[in-house]
Amino acid sequence: MALAAALALASLAAAKPLQLVALGDSLTAGYGLPPGQAFPDALARALEARGWQVEVVNAGVSGDTVADGLARFDWSVPEGADALIVELGANDMLRGADPAATEVALSHILAKARDAHMAILLAGMRAAPNYGEDYKRRFDAIYPELAQRFGVTLYPFFLEGVAADPSLTLPDGLHPNRAGVEKIVEGMLPSVEAVLAQAKR
Repeated sequence: MALAAALALASLAAAKPLQLVALGDSLTAGYGLPPGQAFPDALARALEARGWQVEVVNAGVSGDTVADGLARFDWSVPEGADALIVELGANDMLRGADPAATEVALSHILAKARDAHMAILLAGMRAAPNYGEDYKRRFDAIYPELAQRFGVTLYPFFLEGVAADPSLTLPDGLHPNRAGVEKIVEGMLPSVEAVLAQAKR
């Protein structure tokens, strides 16, 4: 009887889904989209179709800067989460924030996730060209440099294939529409799966 109970518990433990948290801004939260169409929702469906058992937590808050994400990390990221997607920085760029300050805040987020033993996917952001070449160079360098420093998986540009495409964005030209979200998920899926594989070890 004890053996059967132990086997049953082992089976339940094996079937327990991984918990993946998407910490981000409006791009994660699903600004302008109907319920169930935000990036974490679409990602969860794509992962399920690929055979993964994963709970994807939407920890996106519209308007958040990297510093905002850091300030709410402890109550936005559930204790014991297995993996983390960090999608922050667009609002820093839109406000012309000092890239050095953005990098420091982002490094603190990565350090907290690392200390909590989460597998990490860092989703990069790129500065718009109208901010000038120097600003763009400094801002764009934040993500690859931090990914290398912390040894985490980097998806170079969250809006890859979507930015500046009116067929994939809302009328504001900034946020992805439903088709844009699906495009983002399609592009990121291999990186997400690689991070989940790390979390399973």
